[in-house]
Amino acid sequence: MANSNNTHTVDQIVVRFSGDSGDGMQLAGNIFSTISATVGNDICTFPDYPADIRAPQGVLTGVSGFQVHIGADKILTPGDQCDILIAMNPAALKTQHKHCKPTGAIIIDTDSFTEKDLQKAEFKTLDPIAELGITCEVVPCPITSLCQETLKDSGLDNKSIVRCKNMVALGLVCWIYDRDLALAENMLRAKFAKKPEVADANIKALRAGYDMGHNTHTSIAHTYSIKSYSENKKGRYMDINGNKATAYGLIAAAEKAGMRLFLGSYPITPATDILHELAKHKSLGVITMQAEDEIAGCASAVGAAYAGALACTSTSGPGVCLKSEAINLAVITELPLVIINVQRGGPSTGLPTKSEQTDLLQALYGRNGESPIPVIAATSPTNCFDAAFNACKIALEHMTPVILLTDAFIANGSAAWKLPELAQYPTIVPPYVTPEMQEGWTPYKRNPENDVRYWAVPGTPGFTHRIGGLEKSAATGAISNDPANHHNMVETRARKVEKIAQYIPEQQVEGCEDADLLIVGFGGTYGHLYEAMQQMNNQGKKVALAHFQYINPLPRNTEEILRKYKKVVVAEQNMGQFAGYLQTKTGDIKLHRFNEVKGQPFTVATLVEAFTKIMEE
Repeated sequence: MANSNNTHTVDQIVVRFSGDSGDGMQLAGNIFSTISATVGNDICTFPDYPADIRAPQGVLTGVSGFQVHIGADKILTPGDQCDILIAMNPAALKTQHKHCKPTGAIIIDTDSFTEKDLQKAEFKTLDPIAELGITCEVVPCPITSLCQETLKDSGLDNKSIVRCKNMVALGLVCWIYDRDLALAENMLRAKFAKKPEVADANIKALRAGYDMGHNTHTSIAHTYSIKSYSENKKGRYMDINGNKATAYGLIAAAEKAGMRLFLGSYPITPATDILHELAKHKSLGVITMQAEDEIAGCASAVGAAYAGALACTSTSGPGVCLKSEAINLAVITELPLVIINVQRGGPSTGLPTKSEQTDLLQALYGRNGESPIPVIAATSPTNCFDAAFNACKIALEHMTPVILLTDAFIANGSAAWKLPELAQYPTIVPPYVTPEMQEGWTPYKRNPENDVRYWAVPGTPGFTHRIGGLEKSAATGAISNDPANHHNMVETRARKVEKIAQYIPEQQVEGCEDADLLIVGFGGTYGHLYEAMQQMNNQGKKVALAHFQYINPLPRNTEEILRKYKKVVVAEQNMGQFAGYLQTKTGDIKLHRFNEVKGQPFTVATLVEAFTKIMEE
């Protein structure tokens, strides 16, 4: 649709939309991301929004951002800095200009830069560009007034008209990057299907923004076409975020196990979307319960597990604190339960919309008594599907609660995902009792190979039994206070978890085979650490990456890998929790540490600088 004579082809671009929480930046960013994924680009997104439900208009604390990295090759991060920054008001400019490349451009809505707007954003002068020392190109555009002029005959009130200005900004960005408006129009019609007049207004605003770029002689006098992702294989793709992928992974696991899926949950940022998504799938046999609190949400899941369902509960760090007693009930009863912890900034309420990896030790040890639990960490938005599936498989086949760690960055971020073939995934086989076991059966009769107790779902003829939170006799299943029996049961539960290492893959190492530095990470930092490794290898430095998904138990070859390299650095978004845990498992290995707790993703440039310094020490 753009003027092809002035179109330049590029390999990748980064765009950041920013404005008030009510300016629709998340919607504009999501539409632009989905358009790009649909036409064959790979993407990685970073929604960056405040905790305020709706801060006063124009203030610094209310700025909402959405960054998307689009490219022709595999994209693993949302990018350190953007090529185009949309700043819908002075507050957005003030807080977000640092995210724009020196060679990039900032598009501002001049209608929102009045003296009053500048005062709200705490500017001291009437020249915000000079005051901030901005040296990159700034492109003034009358976004709000263009929206009002375009929709003056729409029949909508002025407030509703102004709410469409995000589509003007989106239309302009679509012109700059040669995106097809038809895809965006279809998405808007679907989103506002019950309000066609709103859909029509947004589409008109979208076209107006596109035409503004096409018809006016702004300093952005040419457009950019982004190459399609060359490695895509044939199949069906969708733009998916981590929370939705997690929900789909749970559904897939229930299907492969031949079980009903139950989620007992309580709304909490940033995990609530898992509950919302699963609630849509009653046709697949999914049961969801929004409980009155976190404790009830987890307790209901424990009850569903006892009744024979694939039971899950979703939350974030504060919710895990409240769920700990019910989780321990699943530990001592040895019932399968998947606890999804979408990590956010803490402690306490902390940074509820920001991302950290600070709940690792809570997942490993945050319960009373000796209560070992398998812990898995998802590594990307799309990997959340496999991580959730594998968490369910371990829980069901080893009769144990499992904690799945994601984080706000990958839960809210999205990527292009090829819909998997479910037939290629392994069958999940819970250790159900068989009729031959009736004679002499007790609730804690175990498979001697993996110490997993057999599962008698209530109602199975001939297998009447009782389990509960009090310690039971390994021999009879009756309540027991015998010291030797308790020691035996504690050891057995720990040994059962340790033996899971036999059923998970060995740890893989990527990068240079004879590396001088091994980067170690876990969970949602994979993309940033991988790109840092790639950049350093391109600079002639010998660097490798071991990124962990299985935390407890660790892969069998973990210590062998860590002892192989001259220097090892553990990079994590906490104060060294994974490094400390690895130290307890490997003893005298020296581990360098790189730690940031900022509520924001790593930046690749910072990682490269820090790792290079470690190599040169």
